[in-house]
Amino acid sequence: MKQYDHPPIEDFDLIAVLHALADPYRLSVVRKLAIAQPQPCAPLQGGRPKSSTSHHFMVLRKAGVVHTEIIGTTHMNRLRDAELNSRFPGLLEAVLKAVEKEPLEGCENVPQ
Repeated sequence: MKQYDHPPIEDFDLIAVLHALADPYRLSVVRKLAIAQPQPCAPLQGGRPKSSTSHHFMVLRKAGVVHTEIIGTTHMNRLRDAELNSRFPGLLEAVLKAVEKEPLEGCENVPQ
């Protein structure tokens, strides 16, 4: 089965990362992964159609924010937090801290 391409750390672009994190749904995915990872796509979907979810995960992957590994029929996702922190020190932590008090939608399956 095909695996996804993920950019090397030196190709991470700040504008692409900020764009990926600017969308409320994508930011909620990142917040959920920061709480518990790796996770399959299903609990992160939040009732969205599969095609919409696939698009959002593609944006996150291309920016270098998440890594998706296909295991059988499951797509397991994890944050590339160490890589992001190496390239842009403190960025992800600052973004997550800025939204930590906001409600996290669609978290029925994610421990808080």
